[in-house]
Amino acid sequence: MNVLISKIEKGKPFFEKVSRNIYLRAIRDGFIASMPVILFSSIFLLIAFVPNIFGIRWGKDVVELLMKPYNYTMGIVAFLVAGTTAKSLTDSINRDMDKTNQVNFISTMLASITGFLILASDSIQGGFSSDFLGTKGLLSAFIAAFIVVNIYKICIKKNVTIRMPEEVPPNISQVFKDVIPFALSILVLYALDLLVRRSLGTGVAPAIGKVIAPLFKAADGYVGITIIFGAYALFWFIGIHGPSIVEPAIAAITYANIETNFKLLQAGQHADKILTSGTQMFIVTMGGTGATLVVPFMFMWLAKSKQNRAIGRASVVPTFFGVNEPILFGAPLVLNPIFFIPFVFAPIANVWIFKFFVDVLGMNSFSVNLPWTTPGPIGIIMGTGFGLWSVVLAITLIAVDVIIYYPFFKVYDNQILEHEISGNCSNNLKDKVAANFDTSKADAILEKNNISKVGNDVKQTNVLVLCAGGGTSGLLANALNKAAKDYNVPITAAAGSYGSHREILPQYQLVILAPQVASNYVDMKAETDRLGIKLAKTEGVQYIKLTRDGLGALKFVEEQIKN
Repeated sequence: MNVLISKIEKGKPFFEKVSRNIYLRAIRDGFIASMPVILFSSIFLLIAFVPNIFGIRWGKDVVELLMKPYNYTMGIVAFLVAGTTAKSLTDSINRDMDKTNQVNFISTMLASITGFLILASDSIQGGFSSDFLGTKGLLSAFIAAFIVVNIYKICIKKNVTIRMPEEVPPNISQVFKDVIPFALSILVLYALDLLVRRSLGTGVAPAIGKVIAPLFKAADGYVGITIIFGAYALFWFIGIHGPSIVEPAIAAITYANIETNFKLLQAGQHADKILTSGTQMFIVTMGGTGATLVVPFMFMWLAKSKQNRAIGRASVVPTFFGVNEPILFGAPLVLNPIFFIPFVFAPIANVWIFKFFVDVLGMNSFSVNLPWTTPGPIGIIMGTGFGLWSVVLAITLIAVDVIIYYPFFKVYDNQILEHEISGNCSNNLKDKVAANFDTSKADAILEKNNISKVGNDVKQTNVLVLCAGGGTSGLLANALNKAAKDYNVPITAAAGSYGSHREILPQYQLVILAPQVASNYVDMKAETDRLGIKLAKTEGVQYIKLTRDGLGALKFVEEQIKN
């Protein structure tokens, strides 16, 4: 097993490079920026159609009233993503551009949105068709954004712009500077639309749908879901944030399938599309990557080792809400040969079982987008329409995951227990004292003495902790804020997600990268160096220790500021 893992690790530099690809990142960040729209729209779906399950049906007028916010949010999500994707890609390109000759992201956003409309809409009497402005048009949105930003990049680099005299105000000068790249972008996209219509007799957006339809179908099969969701866990196991690589490649399919399932339900048909965002969040990564929801409970209730029981207690709450880094790095599960098989196989088994429930038992698949922090079993029940089969599925997955993880957990627990019995623990005397005396006051005094050495040298420091989704980073940010308040140290911390940090970056003096985004260190350093901000990255076990040790976290911040 160690040999297999070491071979997989050899490919880590390549996969890290893939995860830093600016186009994949632009897709991911484009979706992150549009996530409030997606989640907001789902509220109205739940209000409008969940009562149907209990025999309560709204009148036609009420349904139309409730669906209007949905149609004007989720119904135009591709229109919005065209702009957010262009913004993200423009930011990435600007890092390599001359500071005095940057691409205007507002202009690229407008050009991408306009170009997307050319690719995705058809004229109809009284306006234009909106069929492909929602999830069906996401791939067209990406194409529009990529083409537009690259045309702008070439024009700005080659100075193919209209230059105005120095006396002209900068805001007016910028307008003329953007005229040529904007015009070229729209003309190129219009030419693409005309070419596709002449060749295939349809617009770009529907043409893309026809071309990739076989891919959609293959991805929904057993082989497709095994490869896709097995990759999630495999990448994470060797320390690479799997979603950064896999999610951008399947995002258009997963969100389009959610809408397809919803429309099937509306038509009274079976919602049978397996590959959805809900499948990824609540089936495959129930409790986080590796389907780890059951693992902290096993550590807490079934472990004989004191160390494992403590890790289980500390990890159970965040893992219940999908933040599983404490158990991933605290146990650890990642890069631990004992847990390789269950970590990769449990997610695959989960999605196989889910597909069986949908295809054979007739359960409806996910038709609503929910926040990723929704606990897995609740997400399954809500996302699939509160059906009886969804309750049975949630219980089945929990039982199966326990069966898969238990033998490997026992081997690991016995291993740790042997270390504890052999006397490798060095705190036996301290434990005996703590068991017979209240040492909290003495411990507090010692900590205050230690912290005074830290706090005296620290000026007001704003710290930004970044992870992939904003959940894991909150663990360290909260620990820092609590410790800073307890020991009166002028440090303020905030949590954020990588990709949505650029507008707020100038407010901070230090940025800390959580392990899942540590591979972005080189790109992030280019941003922080330009602004004169300190940057630090963390590793798995180190990060978890910092989240549990407020004093250690404050010292870590001081060390980064001094360096």
